[in-house]
Amino acid sequence: MSKDPVFVRGDDYMTHARQLVRDNFIRGLPVVDEGNKVLGILTDQDVLNIHSSKSNVTVKGYIRESPLITPDTAILNAARLLLDAKQHHIPVVASASDRTLVGILSDADLLRHIQPTRASPRTVEEIMTTNVETAYPDDSISRIWENMLDQDYTGIPVVSHKKEVLGIVTRIDIIKAGYARIGTTNTQGRSSGGSMPVEKVMSTPLYSLPPTASVSEAIGELLHNNIGRISVTNGDKLVGIVDRHDLLSACLAGMGL
Repeated sequence: MSKDPVFVRGDDYMTHARQLVRDNFIRGLPVVDEGNKVLGILTDQDVLNIHSSKSNVTVKGYIRESPLITPDTAILNAARLLLDAKQHHIPVVASASDRTLVGILSDADLLRHIQPTRASPRTVEEIMTTNVETAYPDDSISRIWENMLDQDYTGIPVVSHKKEVLGIVTRIDIIKAGYARIGTTNTQGRSSGGSMPVEKVMSTPLYSLPPTASVSEAIGELLHNNIGRISVTNGDKLVGIVDRHDLLSACLAGMGL
């Protein structure tokens, strides 16, 4: 786990939480009360729900429950709890009876200490998502924003109109860019009004691996490049995508968990 995590209080404004996510490039913020007791977690998806740069909406209404994890929790048990909760970060509390915040655990922390076994899936082709949502560079940010919220996507690959892979746009990219959720899209989903095009915020390059790459290789690439997902390409064609949860699940599957 990481000690001394960045956190927010339940009565803090959501705009303050958004600023913390933007400044610290983090996807989850523990929420605590005045006594530093954990109330739950705030995610980057919750932050994306904020429409304005100025708002008196507080964190309290967006708090998500988080599993109970203490410093004594076994790593494999912690990984299972994180996956079952469909979260990327979980606050760590002092004990089952003392919910004082002492740290935070991420899926990346777990992947650094959990490796696939001989019984785990061998290649990324076996675990990748093949029905991949993509965006064009001239798609509007507002449309991508809505897809991320509605479908719980953390990142969407960006391709050219010739289907060439160009980059990726993530929740953090949008939050860091500081755009308010404004503007509309036309019937083709292209930028109109005050909504900016995806190419203004997308990250490049788009890291990728071939379908035959091993699960261990994919884990190494994600950790080395500090990214949440990696595209699977066959030549120039996008054929799938693998994220941290896919890889963590593959490791646990090899252990029968």
